[in-house]
Amino acid sequence: MQTYHSLLLLLTIGLFATNPVAANATESSRALDVMKVATVTKMYQQDVDNEGMDNPVVLEQYANQDLKSAMQLERSYFDKNQMSCNVDYDVLWDSQDPDYTQDKKFSMTDKGLVQVSLAQGSDIYYELSCDEAECQVADVILDESGKSLRQHFLENCR
Repeated sequence: MQTYHSLLLLLTIGLFATNPVAANATESSRALDVMKVATVTKMYQQDVDNEGMDNPVVLEQYANQDLKSAMQLERSYFDKNQMSCNVDYDVLWDSQDPDYTQDKKFSMTDKGLVQVSLAQGSDIYYELSCDEAECQVADVILDESGKSLRQHFLENCR
């Protein structure tokens, strides 16, 4: 019986390893992860190069339409009420006074989010939407509870 289970395990491994569909799916997933990390890395480099002075802000330049619409709610709210409904810090740097020179580490989480680990000790998580050509930021996760920037705007800027 032990030999049978071992043989079955080896056959399963062999089928998966030689299955072009499974290999292509894994390869495609890795390529998508590389695109996601490259997009967030490029966004951070642009913010570093311009020291956060882009207009529109760098996050909006990399955002998908849903996130841009939520960010527009914040601007409209400010125009109407002369006060902000925004979070009170730079979400890219988890800081009111970003250190653009700090080290950053970019990686993927097992949930498919891009994680940016900052030298100051903060981790920022990005959800991206991608097509064959590019990735765009769909959301920024603000805290451990999973509350997102887009959700914050939709709830607080109406």
